[in-house]
Amino acid sequence: MALAEPSTNFVGYVGPESCRDCHPVEYERWAQSAHGLAERSLRAATDQIAFNPPRSIKHGADTTKVRTNGSEFQIVTLGLESNLQPFHVERVIGNQPLIQFLTPFSGGRYQVHEASYDPKSNQWFYVYGDDIRNPGEFGHWTGRGMNWNSECAECHNTRLKKNYDAATDTYHTTMASMSVNCEACHGPLQRHLDWQKAHYKSTTPDPTVAPLSPQRLMGLCGSCHSRNTDLTGDFVPGDSFYDHYTLEIPDYSERWYADGQIKDEDYEFASFLGSKMYQAGVTCIDCHTRDVTKPQLHGNDLCMKCHNGGFPKALVIDALGHGHHKLTNKGGECIGCHMPVTVYMQRHPRHDHGFTTPDPLLTKELNIPNACNRCHADKTTDWAVKYTDEWYGTNLNRCSRTRTRWIAAAEAGKADAKDKLIGLLSDTNQSPYWLAVSAAFLEKWADEPATKTALVAKLKNEHPLVRERAVRSLESALPDTNVLAALNTMLSDPVRNVRVAAAWVLRATLDVQSQAGQDLQRMLELEADQPTGQFEEAMLLLSRRQPAEALVHLSKATAWDPISPPFLCTQAQLQDQLGQLGEALKSLDRAEAAVPEDPHIPYVRATLLKRNGWNDEAKTAVNRALKIQPDFQPAVELQQQMAGDK
Repeated sequence: MALAEPSTNFVGYVGPESCRDCHPVEYERWAQSAHGLAERSLRAATDQIAFNPPRSIKHGADTTKVRTNGSEFQIVTLGLESNLQPFHVERVIGNQPLIQFLTPFSGGRYQVHEASYDPKSNQWFYVYGDDIRNPGEFGHWTGRGMNWNSECAECHNTRLKKNYDAATDTYHTTMASMSVNCEACHGPLQRHLDWQKAHYKSTTPDPTVAPLSPQRLMGLCGSCHSRNTDLTGDFVPGDSFYDHYTLEIPDYSERWYADGQIKDEDYEFASFLGSKMYQAGVTCIDCHTRDVTKPQLHGNDLCMKCHNGGFPKALVIDALGHGHHKLTNKGGECIGCHMPVTVYMQRHPRHDHGFTTPDPLLTKELNIPNACNRCHADKTTDWAVKYTDEWYGTNLNRCSRTRTRWIAAAEAGKADAKDKLIGLLSDTNQSPYWLAVSAAFLEKWADEPATKTALVAKLKNEHPLVRERAVRSLESALPDTNVLAALNTMLSDPVRNVRVAAAWVLRATLDVQSQAGQDLQRMLELEADQPTGQFEEAMLLLSRRQPAEALVHLSKATAWDPISPPFLCTQAQLQDQLGQLGEALKSLDRAEAAVPEDPHIPYVRATLLKRNGWNDEAKTAVNRALKIQPDFQPAVELQQQMAGDK
């Protein structure tokens, strides 16, 4: 059912124009800022330059055209049925360094075009680069991966409610106002407006405006500037981040480098939580202006306002001597070394907010990028190692380097990483962020006694991120009654992200009417419009021995994301369980066609064929898995088992 639209959702929201008279300077700055232009309606006068004269963009074997047709702006491209047709452009998201365009679809949807516009160069480009996506795929502009209602709208607008109706697969999305305006950060301002009118020119502080604590302020920024899972769809300024979101941090997904640098589109928040800056008490608004989020000062002046001795916790830095670069070039900028840039969406350079130390030795050992070779791309890693050794010597042999090696070892499946990570988990000098990361990587050894003891101890940690990761990592240790008892207590944790984690881990026996059960169901309802949400619903039903019902959700997941091997392999296993071997093999055919070099797919095929007595065919499948990856351990073990069955 669609989420009802409570009458209280937008109570007290007055819109940005209400702020203009009293705050004209701030309003004008905001109106031209990234927040003020986060989303808007198409403006014929200013957007005309992008569409007229008409142009073409080549991507793969396809060509997209942009043009005007009378007063209508159009993008002519492949639609859902692989037919070339014109699509009406109605809205715009973003401003600099790129603009994307929205087209309305049936069912209340808006879809984000892959053809994007660079206003600075007046050029159109394909936002996926060399990653060519086809109609019917999840990531194509017509697919659910580029659906505005689910993927973009919440962070590009103020007080948005997605309002997805699962029964009809339609949206009734509403918002207090378009773009990220004053009330997105300050909350509803009707009471503030009323008080100011009643107390005009009063010097008494306005009691309706309460300052946010540093933690709540960080959570406000993090609600949009992070990779996360939304638990409620109801975050408002001043709320606890962890009561509304599950934060993605480095784990086995390999979305970050082992030292914490961003790899995928990870945004800023998580990396910043892992930085020394955050641990020293720095928050977003210590560096960024409140109204337009631009840096407060230019160049090294921003960093040196603390690192010149004016801030007790900050190391005093001689920029010239420390950096070994002329201050007049890019190499002399603090952010050049400690906030390296990665370009996303082909045109969007973003600074890493982990404030990491450039370490070419880790590049040599683990292929982790370093700031030196990012700039000096024509030089070797050994060249960079030579100079950093000369300049900094043993100073680079610090805790962060050691930690990186341990995490990289865990990613590689090396058994000696376990004891190192347990030690890291008990290190009182580590920040909650890195404790949580350590807990996440210990998941692989959670059924071993020492790991269980270390993780169970962290269930009492004061930080909800640490507790949550400890809960999730203990799932494989559930057969241990002591672990089970400890996890059951987490269903009553005061913070929602921990309760949801516990509810998921204990989903097989969960009381769905409990607070934790309702929290989990609320999250699943929010995700029901996406294939991952349908997959999670299927896993919940499977754990509760409802395979037929689970298959309904898995079928939706594979229909909405038809080339996802994890979804298709799980569907095949479930189909086989329900006596549908023929359908199961068809699902695996689809998976292998999509990702032919994934050894897990022929391995799953081999297990199903063996289970049904097709031993010769099973041997062929397991051999194919080992041909793709000779050391793929599940296939090695299956092959040995089959050899022993003779």
